[in-house]
Amino acid sequence: MTEHLTKGTGMAKYLILIYGDEQRWDAETTAERAAKERAHAAFRDAAGAGLLGGHELEAASTATTLRAGTGAAPTPTDGPFLETKEAIGGFYVLEAPDLDAALALASRLPELRSGHAGVEIRPIVEHG
Repeated sequence: MTEHLTKGTGMAKYLILIYGDEQRWDAETTAERAAKERAHAAFRDAAGAGLLGGHELEAASTATTLRAGTGAAPTPTDGPFLETKEAIGGFYVLEAPDLDAALALASRLPELRSGHAGVEIRPIVEHG
């Protein structure tokens, strides 16, 4: 059985993945981008010390993917692994008492109101 609670704290860690349509993100006006940045600052403030890290990511076109067959050496290829309309645009690592608390914080992210993006929350497995 995997364990995602941080030992001794009663807190769990969650990865929050922010995904959406990169073309729509690129088309944002300066004002839209500034409003989104303010909303992310409010999210970070609300998360407080529970926010363990996070970053906006460069476009998926800048990604390099490693692939290998059984017993073969990994070979790098340009671009993301899957061809999709949506791409991961950023992430946060959050420590929270439970999934409900993580969901409440993640619901503050502005991408949820953009009409083309979503947020995935996944427990992180802690190996002891």
